[in-house]
Amino acid sequence: MKIGFIGLGIMGKPMVNNLIKAGHEVLVYDIVEENVKEVVSYGATAVKSAKEATEESAGIVITMLPNSPHVKQVVCGENGVLEGSKPGTILIDMSSIAPISAQEIEKECHAKGVKMIDAPVSGGEPKAVDGTLTIMVGGEEEVFNEVKEILLCMGGSAVLCGKIGAGNTTKLANQIIVAVNIAAAAEALMLSKKAGVDPQKVFEAIQNGLAGSTVLNAKAPMMIENNIKPGFKIDLHIKDMGNILETGHSVGSPLPLSAAVMEMMQTLHADGLGQADHSAIAKYYEKLTGTTISD
Repeated sequence: MKIGFIGLGIMGKPMVNNLIKAGHEVLVYDIVEENVKEVVSYGATAVKSAKEATEESAGIVITMLPNSPHVKQVVCGENGVLEGSKPGTILIDMSSIAPISAQEIEKECHAKGVKMIDAPVSGGEPKAVDGTLTIMVGGEEEVFNEVKEILLCMGGSAVLCGKIGAGNTTKLANQIIVAVNIAAAAEALMLSKKAGVDPQKVFEAIQNGLAGSTVLNAKAPMMIENNIKPGFKIDLHIKDMGNILETGHSVGSPLPLSAAVMEMMQTLHADGLGQADHSAIAKYYEKLTGTTISD
């Protein structure tokens, strides 16, 4: 199938690659020319706008963009998806945005006869590369079933969580758990180091117990090795935490842990670590203690 794909960042590039590996023809657009050239080398075809990507597709277009305003502009703006769409076109927005924004964009799509699902992902770059992302979907079941096979070219699972916006609500819940889990891991490893116990040994001892998790297994080794190469950047998680706090306030859900981790991340951003991996939360504890987790 010929699929339009807009947004070729850390996640988008490997997702396009997996669509190509699955036999799809992918038409790509991004404002960063280097990213376009990279995915063209995988076998994608470059186009000049989101409108063209939509026009030339077989009725399926995917967006993978940083935040709500970017999606609104690419979908609803000049030379956007809606300008290139026809009735029956399906928009799969895989960006992580505010649920209310997904609902607003869907209304614009509906007015043009375009069907939309919101389908944000979890797993970071490693799972984007190996095609095992967790995909959380909001939208109509009929539309979800039409595109589920395409989603599973990029993910290990795709679950319909409810109506439009439910995918992003689920992603926000996911990001709360990830952020607090990373902060807890950093706090625990710093305690170990300050108490004179090797953080590596602590990790090995607890990773298969109740404290073990996918987050711990992925991020504790990075903290111990002082590796802050981004799989998922602090600044992107700050964006998610902002959407979490906005959504929580709008529905009356208390978020004290999320607020605390948001302040840690904002401190790291101010220290110039916004482009570091979110496991760099360990640097917050290192700043407070003057001690490094790594040797």
